[in-house]
Amino acid sequence: MSSVDITAIEQQMKMAALDGLRGYAQNHYGEVHQYRTTDYVPQSAAGGYQVLREPLWNKGLSFTPEERVSKNLTGLIPHAMESVETQVARCMKVINTRQTNIDKYLYLSSLKATNLDLFYRVLIDNVRDLMPLVYTPTIGDVCLQYSTLYTRPEALYISIKQRKSIRTILQNWPYPDPEICVVTDGSRILGLGDLGVNGVGISIGKLALYTGAAGIHPGKTLPIVLDSGTNNETNLKDPLYLGLRARRPSPAVAQEFMDEFMEAATEVFPNMLVQFEDFDTEKAFAYLARYRNKYKCFNDDIQGTGAVVLAGYIGAVNLSGVPLEEQRLVFMGAGSAGVGVAKQMVEYYTRRGLSEQAAREKFWLVDTKGLATLDRGDKLAEHKKYFARADNNGHQFRTLEEVIEYVRPSALVGLTATFGVFTESVIRALKASVDAGGAGRRPILFPLSNPLTKAECTFEQAIQWTDGTVIFASGSPFAPFAVKAGDHAVTYWPNQGNNVYVFPGLGLGAILAKASKITDEMVYISAASLSESLNAEEIHKGLIYPHIERVRDASVVVAREVMKAARREGVSTLPEEQWIEWEEWGDVALTRYIKERIYDPLK
Repeated sequence: MSSVDITAIEQQMKMAALDGLRGYAQNHYGEVHQYRTTDYVPQSAAGGYQVLREPLWNKGLSFTPEERVSKNLTGLIPHAMESVETQVARCMKVINTRQTNIDKYLYLSSLKATNLDLFYRVLIDNVRDLMPLVYTPTIGDVCLQYSTLYTRPEALYISIKQRKSIRTILQNWPYPDPEICVVTDGSRILGLGDLGVNGVGISIGKLALYTGAAGIHPGKTLPIVLDSGTNNETNLKDPLYLGLRARRPSPAVAQEFMDEFMEAATEVFPNMLVQFEDFDTEKAFAYLARYRNKYKCFNDDIQGTGAVVLAGYIGAVNLSGVPLEEQRLVFMGAGSAGVGVAKQMVEYYTRRGLSEQAAREKFWLVDTKGLATLDRGDKLAEHKKYFARADNNGHQFRTLEEVIEYVRPSALVGLTATFGVFTESVIRALKASVDAGGAGRRPILFPLSNPLTKAECTFEQAIQWTDGTVIFASGSPFAPFAVKAGDHAVTYWPNQGNNVYVFPGLGLGAILAKASKITDEMVYISAASLSESLNAEEIHKGLIYPHIERVRDASVVVAREVMKAARREGVSTLPEEQWIEWEEWGDVALTRYIKERIYDPLK
């Protein structure tokens, strides 16, 4: 018996016990037939716990004496009325007593499930401190543990096993007429890989930012996860995993499932904007190309990331001292985000007089095998071919250092989800290549991967290895860094190239314009308008993005310009007389229209 691996046998038996689908056909799908509709009490008729247990209606200690009487709340809440400031202070005190970011997230999640107005007031008033808890980097840890942390539903969970019942599932959502949904299949969450149904945390967190950063009403948002299985062995072996315990289907079957979802979503919620989030790279490009001209949709990983990086790049070019014609960019990472960003930047150059070919030749993309070239010898993914080099004269460059020495770039962008890939030698080589062009020039360095544990380098490293000359933007937040210079200290301010500067305003603008689709012009304008939204103090500090505390101001600007772009593109379905009025009175009138429709709770 000593040669028998008892542990391995036990593990096999546990896995077999978890596999509840073993031996069943996997290509037959039943349809759910519900026998009655759900009758919800309208807000006007609700009273007592019906009010207090509905987070959209519960105002906590902000209920007036009259409301407490009319809604039968007397004695159900403490006999106290508090200012919003006091309630926010209590929440922040609780958050600050929590020891880990996960614990802080769980408290915020509990608050959100109880009192949406207070949750969003706390988030809006403390966005710098709380956005990293609601979204990156904490949301990555939440997704990894979602099945363990789960206590209550917060989304629609659509299993491929119920693909014939998608309309029924959508109709079960309790809030009527959502204006925007974020949908993922969990196949590529941040830099964490295939998380399956656990990826739903990304949809939930993203929509919290649509509300917090742009004022889309929380009752008009819908998080969705499409559960078609997972190839993540850890999830498949986890007895607490909430998703379908099966490997992902073929791309063709996944495509059919997605087709069915898009058709059903548009039929049930015809006015809803669909944002694709964290699909694996091949599907991300394929789905965007397949649906963008048929449905009202966009992909934030491709288009949103591209727009926010482009906005920062526009500002960085202005600060760099490197003429436009001498700009050369190396991208480390050639997935959906990397290629999406690079394509947005191509448009930046074509709008400045370059041909598409000349603009494309400013970009060198590097993946795990080295510089992407047409003659590298491997089968390039379809989305990489656009930027694959043909001018390498048969020479292959296998490392980032070799590429930098060959290209002599002015900018280095990282979207690799690999911590520390921008080493000291890489960053110093970037600086040397920029310095060689003349005095007063500054290197552009964007390590954009999320979360912080996947960042290509830190802000402190970038400052130290470029002697403070770097123009820096990261995906996750870094603190300012002070360097002693004699008897005083010089403080350097980082930029965060966070998609939250773009996607909320883009979504808000598309919704308010009643856009029939999201055009390339609308996405580009979101970037251009963001780059112009900085105030004098931010410009003086050398920033290329607004302070995060002003993200709502930036979102209004982005939304306004996106609406105008939708009008120019002929995709706004607002009444003609409305546009004639704005065209007469200009930005003041349109800005007022936007602000009047923004959710700003407990104000």
